[in-house]
Amino acid sequence: MQKRTLIRALAGAALSASLAMGAAQAEDVKAGFVYVGPVGDHGWTYRHDKGRLQVEEELGVETSFVESVAEGADAERVIRKLASSGHNIIFTTSFGYMNPTLKVAKQFPDVKFEHATGYKRHDNLSTYSGRFYEGRTVIGAIAGHMTKTGVIGYIASFPIPEVIRGINAFTLALRNVNPDAVVKVVWVNTWYDPGKEGDAAKALIDQGADIIAQHTDSPAPLQVAEQRGVYAFGQASDMKAFAPNAQLTAIVDDWGPYYVSRVKAVMDGNWESMDTWDGFGPGMVVMAPYGDAVPENVRAIADEIIAGVTDGSIHPFQGPIKNQAGEQVIGEGEALDDGVLLGMNYYVEGVQGEIPQ
Repeated sequence: MQKRTLIRALAGAALSASLAMGAAQAEDVKAGFVYVGPVGDHGWTYRHDKGRLQVEEELGVETSFVESVAEGADAERVIRKLASSGHNIIFTTSFGYMNPTLKVAKQFPDVKFEHATGYKRHDNLSTYSGRFYEGRTVIGAIAGHMTKTGVIGYIASFPIPEVIRGINAFTLALRNVNPDAVVKVVWVNTWYDPGKEGDAAKALIDQGADIIAQHTDSPAPLQVAEQRGVYAFGQASDMKAFAPNAQLTAIVDDWGPYYVSRVKAVMDGNWESMDTWDGFGPGMVVMAPYGDAVPENVRAIADEIIAGVTDGSIHPFQGPIKNQAGEQVIGEGEALDDGVLLGMNYYVEGVQGEIPQ
């Protein structure tokens, strides 16, 4: 009996020590976030910050963030400051942070780094992104059914593969429904500038666009659409509050579960460098509720596309596909693979204008 009592006492002590160690891990881990826009942009950065708050809530880990950090030398300075001030894991959330993140990661091998939308990795640097183009396939189909002018306006940020890929996914889905429809693109060379974004929306509407899509971060284009009586789609976040009549739906980025899992991996000591590119299936990309203007039959079609993309029966880049010059890129029954999508640098047929060099 004494031996059993001793064993039970030792087991209880070990359990208490284990629990205490787990609590200490949470207290000792600190996560930093670097944002390209303000947390109040109601789009891209807003959604990343929602994920940060989810880390705090679910794991009890201390977090910090720096907002509106310019891509380039300023980003390197901010990332290095976070790495040298007790942060165990740092998330850098814009494509232009790629090289600064890699440089700092090499200088701080004991800190874990996570870079959003990039492709350069290191032993202590992971990459992650969402398959936003899956959502653009859905909104392209909706636009194809709802446009009356056959002209769609698209506000683009920077000519990187992620943005070009989204324009092409949208256009393919649009023209699958409405073969004569065209997409007019305005490049604003910024992720977040409400003034430029709003002006771009006005210019596109003046050119006959009756639906506006965007790959920029503020709700300004939707607000213009609301004022001008046309439709639009939200970007990165549900923006219906800014355009209750204009928003047809929005592509919503849900970073929370990923952030929780990666910080938890640091706490558990099993973090590894990896690449993550998730979409509808894992839930990193979701669609906001449909606006009142979307007819029931169009909602049903959109739901079918979401289900098909999720289970793999629909590929957003299924052939035949022609480029802007009318040359076949891929034939019937084939689909572009991830390698091609990640380096996409051309427009598909139906997009007007040229990609800035």
